[in-house]
Parts: sequence; C-alpha cells; structure tokens
Amino acid sequence: MDPGLRRLNGLPRAEAEAELRTCCASRRWAAQVAAKRPFADRAALWAATADAMDGLEWGDIEEALRAHPRIGERAGGASREAAWSRNEQAGMAGADDDLKAALVEGNREYERRFGHVFLICATGRSAAEMLAALRTRLANDPESERAVVRDELAKITELRLAKLLGGG
Repeated sequence: MDPGLRRLNGLPRAEAEAELRTCCASRRWAAQVAAKRPFADRAALWAATADAMDGLEWGDIEEALRAHPRIGERAGGASREAAWSRNEQAGMAGADDDLKAALVEGNREYERRFGHVFLICATGRSAAEMLAALRTRLANDPESERAVVRDELAKITELRLAKLLGGG
C-alpha cells in the first residue's frame, strides 16, 4: 500500500477529517470519506470521495465554497490550503491589468447572480481561459450552475487529495 494512503487510513478519525477538509472544506464530505476507511487502494478512496461529493446538499457545497478565494485573489496565510490555492491560480501570474480588472468585475457579477464565489478548477488554466469560462457560466440558470460548481469542486478536491497523499 502506498505510504500516503497508509497514513490516511491510520489517523484517528478526527485527524483524518481535519486532513480531508484541507482538500474539501465540507465537514459532511470529510466525515463521510473518513468513515469509509480503511481504503485498500486509491481507487477505493476516489470512489468514496465521489460518492460523498454526489451526496452533498447545496449547503454543504456552500460551506466548501467559503474556503475558496475569488479567482484572481491571492490566498493569504501559510496554511496548506492557501499554498495549494496560490499554486492552482498560477495562471494569473502573467495577467495584465485589464484582464485582472475584467476578472474582478466578472467575479462581482457572478456573485450577484448566483450568491457565491465563482469556482473553477484553475490548475493549468490561464487568466484569459478562466475569464472566458466565467463569462460563459454567467449565462447558466442557477440549477445548471450548481451542477457545474459541484463538478469543479470535485476536480479541485481530487487534485488536492492526490497532493495530500503524495505522488499526485
């Protein structure tokens, strides 16, 4: 068994939940995943994380969203999550002032429309790609956008879980 999975399996439940919340800040998600330990392999863990994500109510998703900074805003602090967020938004590094301003305005418009932060799996995306996605998603109805948000949260969670375990 890989060392990261062995470590996660061996943690006391409260510690496992705390570690999992660095990947997804939903307490329900973390509790459900931690309760399914021990995992025989990463495939079993991925299946458990997907099942838990699919079972979240919108309030649980909103709880997770509150842990994510706006696209274009640099996460502060020395926590693991802040470092991951800064790395995930590396595509913002080369953005010019006009693009940054468009993202700020796009974030405001999105939040007015949907009532929460614009969430996108930013890893590997440029600032222009994120702005284009934001503008496209502004045309979604609330129900469709919630489905997109859940999918984006799942992608981010899987990437962070791989980092948590190491070798991902």
